[in-house]
Amino acid sequence: MPHTIVNPDGLHDPRPLGYSHTASVPAGTELVFVSGQYGSGPDGMVVSDDFAEQVQQAFGNLGTALAAHGLDLTDVVQLRTYVVDPDFDKLKTIGMAVAGSGAGTPPTQTVIGVASLAMPNILFEVEAVATRS
Repeated sequence: MPHTIVNPDGLHDPRPLGYSHTASVPAGTELVFVSGQYGSGPDGMVVSDDFAEQVQQAFGNLGTALAAHGLDLTDVVQLRTYVVDPDFDKLKTIGMAVAGSGAGTPPTQTVIGVASLAMPNILFEVEAVATRS
């Protein structure tokens, strides 16, 4: 694995919430940046007004984008997720999506609460930084 993820002693265990505290990337590692993926189908339209369905579709789209570079979610070191009107249920939904993504130890992640995203019916968006040695 071209990166190392560490959850230091003295900090809470964030893995059940779908993230880790730190990641390091060795020199010479290629970085792949994936722009914000939302719950859209191939036509760019949102597939559902349901938050959980949008999260699942967005992570599926993220997987497709990574696969175009020969990568998957195990190669991701950082996620940024944007959530319209965040609450604990939405955070749990995101954590379960990350846990179910096959990422193993989850990458670092920052959840950013927003009033809205690019289109009125988008409730969730995820962007990523992945590594390839």
